[in-house]
Amino acid sequence: MAVVHQSCVGYGAEPFASLVADYPGDDVYPSGDFRTEWGPIFHRGRLDGSARVLVLGQDPATHEAISRRILVGEAGQRVQGLLAKVGVDTAYVMVNVYLYSVFGQAAGSRHAKDAHIADYRHRWLDALLVGTGVTAVVALGDLAATAYRMWAKTQPDVAATLHLAAIRHPTYAEGFARASGKPLAETTAALLTNWNEHLGDLAAHVTPEGPTDLTPYAASWGPTDLAPIPEIDLPAGAPAWWRDVDAWATRTGADTQTKRATISVVVPKGARTWPAL
Repeated sequence: MAVVHQSCVGYGAEPFASLVADYPGDDVYPSGDFRTEWGPIFHRGRLDGSARVLVLGQDPATHEAISRRILVGEAGQRVQGLLAKVGVDTAYVMVNVYLYSVFGQAAGSRHAKDAHIADYRHRWLDALLVGTGVTAVVALGDLAATAYRMWAKTQPDVAATLHLAAIRHPTYAEGFARASGKPLAETTAALLTNWNEHLGDLAAHVTPEGPTDLTPYAASWGPTDLAPIPEIDLPAGAPAWWRDVDAWATRTGADTQTKRATISVVVPKGARTWPAL
């Protein structure tokens, strides 16, 4: 019996057809601060009004540049696991603060309140939050929380009906460990403690579509804390290993310019189903 595959239907319906038709480029996102050469990456999840949670991320990374959907790498799978805890398996939609990958550590903060970037982002948030079934927003990190609060000032009545879970970014532990020199185990525990603090309130403001499991996170990631990306979230024909936790895309090069221009894609060993010669 043939397998029936699911896929993201894309941006054929309004207002999303217009949003992806007139997205900003280098005139709004300076190429010195953003990897505009890899194109904009718009969203992941439901655009048909069935979403109950909106996840606001920061910027697309390497895996996202290839898959053309946001939050598909390990960070996305950590978020997927969080949503599963509150009973949300596919009834979500995700967008980022920035359409393009940030180039340089400080670039994201430098443009946090850029009005032109915000104007386009607000159009997406209006489409996803005004008059829809979304009841909660999960903001990943400080940039996302700032962006959401900027939008909330433009739609105060709508924002007043939404629960905001402003949590630490799913890669906070690795980033803060590198920056501070603290042990990764310590920063991971801090991240998961923060997520635990928001878990109950998030669950209380979302109608689950399936079973919930509000067991608090431990001090480190457990085997069920990450969840794979659903096939329905990715473009038609996307290989299954795009949705796995094994890393398959990395920036490579001997110098900064080459590394910026090059993404190496390698099929993970576990997905190599062809016969060995």
